[in-house]
Amino acid sequence: MSASNNSRGPRAPRIAAPAASNTEHNLELHASPRRHVLKLGASLLTVGGSSALLAACGGGGGGNAGLPVLGTLPVPAPAPAPAPPVPATAPPAAAKISSFALAVMPDTQFYARYATVAESDQYDKRFGSAPFAAQTKWIAANAKALNIPFTIHLGDVVDQVGKPDQWKVADAAMKVLEDAKLPYSVLAGNHDVLWDVDYALNPTDGTDAGRDPAKEPYLQWFGAERAKKQATFGARDASGFHEYHVFEAQGQKFMVLSLSWRISDAGIAWARQVIAKNPTLPVILVNHQLLNIDADGTSPLETEYGKMIWDKLIRDNDQIFMTLNGHHHGAAHLTKTNDFGHKVEEMVVDYQMAYQGGNGLMRLYEFDLTNKQIKVLSFSPWVPQKPAATLNSFDQAVLTTPNEAFVIDMDFAQRFAGFNKSFGTGSATIDSSLVDQARAMILANYTDPATVAQRPATSPDDYPKVANTLAHWRFFGGVVNQPVLPGTVIADVTGTNPLHRDALNQGGVLGAADGDIVWTDDRHHLSAAPGSVRFLNTNKNTPRLSYFLTDAAAPINAQTLESGYTIEAFVKIDKSWTSDKQAWMNIMTRDGRRGDLAGYSGGDGESPPMLFAISSLREVQWEVVPSPAGTRAPKANWSGEVLADSWVHIAIVNDPVSHDTTMYVEGAPVLRNAAAVPGLATLSATSPWVVGGGSWDGARADGFFGNIGEVRVVAGALAPAQWLTARKAG
Repeated sequence: MSASNNSRGPRAPRIAAPAASNTEHNLELHASPRRHVLKLGASLLTVGGSSALLAACGGGGGGNAGLPVLGTLPVPAPAPAPAPPVPATAPPAAAKISSFALAVMPDTQFYARYATVAESDQYDKRFGSAPFAAQTKWIAANAKALNIPFTIHLGDVVDQVGKPDQWKVADAAMKVLEDAKLPYSVLAGNHDVLWDVDYALNPTDGTDAGRDPAKEPYLQWFGAERAKKQATFGARDASGFHEYHVFEAQGQKFMVLSLSWRISDAGIAWARQVIAKNPTLPVILVNHQLLNIDADGTSPLETEYGKMIWDKLIRDNDQIFMTLNGHHHGAAHLTKTNDFGHKVEEMVVDYQMAYQGGNGLMRLYEFDLTNKQIKVLSFSPWVPQKPAATLNSFDQAVLTTPNEAFVIDMDFAQRFAGFNKSFGTGSATIDSSLVDQARAMILANYTDPATVAQRPATSPDDYPKVANTLAHWRFFGGVVNQPVLPGTVIADVTGTNPLHRDALNQGGVLGAADGDIVWTDDRHHLSAAPGSVRFLNTNKNTPRLSYFLTDAAAPINAQTLESGYTIEAFVKIDKSWTSDKQAWMNIMTRDGRRGDLAGYSGGDGESPPMLFAISSLREVQWEVVPSPAGTRAPKANWSGEVLADSWVHIAIVNDPVSHDTTMYVEGAPVLRNAAAVPGLATLSATSPWVVGGGSWDGARADGFFGNIGEVRVVAGALAPAQWLTARKAG
């Protein structure tokens, strides 16, 4: 993953993430409905697709060949003599194929982090099992049946390199494969090294050449001595970070060359030497970063680091026919042509920003040597294990979108002829497609949860009114596309805590104008409010922003909510959002410097005591300093990456007894939640709540860019049936 630590730091580059992203990509996975194909003799009926083909009726495209012609009745023909009985014969046996499969485990960083006691073991706590171990146990249980000779890990084994408990989770999960005598390759991602420097920011620094091997946790947990125990192990380079393996399947040998984050010129020279010493082996090159994903979430996007690897290692090494990498959130596939005129298939896959940190999703790559294809299955062995009561629409055991389920045509013998003229199909010992078999295994006793459509509001009043509502701000009522002028009051449904747009250019803001906030009729489909306000021209580098805030005498300013709370908001990030200009923008804050709180401990003392924000990776951040003195270290909840130009409903619920805080995005609980966080600290009874902006060291900063529709603050923990996305009783 490409993220950095989720410590706030808006004034300095972030280096390791808690959260996220990578990916850079981020995307929540929304697989298309599964198509069910029923084969009956010569008939093919596709259920759930757009057409039905009935070949048994004698013609395609709706023709009538073989059917009686309606109209004039024909003269009956004499009945034919009965045909002699045909002896029954068994149908021909299906031809066997030569095929094997590789298991691929994308970034496991959140699986390692959130299965630790330090993070309240959120997987076992909620689901009774954890995805990292579920993946390796599934591989171990099915390797023989699915002819899986090797497993590939794409890096970011853990999320926080300096946390031994996370390495212990990873150690235990990967040991499952070792105990089963199933070899695997592993590499260090950016979260697995002590010094994470992005190539785009500094192409000459941060490589393996600048590390002290004796201090690197990755080498202590997954060092050369451990790697040597793999039956397929070839060697590691002098740095200890890069390794290669040779596995055999169906009588053929392949090399997996795994290169850790980030590789030096010496490391590349070693990799070239390894390939040269094994001149007949087809090579699968594995990196943590190589290919990225474009803004549409599916198109491949080349990275500068990937281009460097292409130029220095791939393009003139014909043996490299395929690359795999993680780091960037989502999935994409790119076919390039090397200097020999041959195809190189590049694929990126990383699910960490999906539901539950990836929801156990992994891949199976089937190499069908008989039919000359590489078949790709994206699936979760963990989802079918989860208790039924925990499942929701984000739980998909098999992904079916084109970037997740696809076939690559490859004539292996022809593709490898330039360096291995003896490559063949091997023995045909497999009964049927391994991908098909694996899919059937996963879905044998599991059906994706049905999606329950929620009813849109029938009127602006069609939502649950709840007791203990402290404030409910609904941003509508003005002329569409006209400015929300400074001084404009946004009523509070309770009547006690109205907001107003602040005067322009206060607290160090520069360049703000009346038109920087406008009325719109745009809204979330489940919001009863018939509109929203849109924040425009926000730029943290100017700094330019506009915002709303409560009056100094508003009663809500003094609230500390130590008996639990629910915060709700409907927001949409502007489609033009960039990390450079709008990272760490605030949905809502409370004024003041958290470092001025009595007993405060922790970083970023210049930040306000509450941050309801959007991170540099487009994650929703809820970070608060607890109210009671003596427990004043900030704790945070983080969502996965949120798509721009898409409305989302966010609910943050703090339990009145345990004070555990759970964030929900579009109704689904996020993975990274905070435990034992009583209340919300405030600097004084006159410190206002701010919507659409925040502060840094007492000056206004980090304005919102996009739409805000409704915000509600309730002094109590609400159930989903009481949220603003529900409809009023009766």
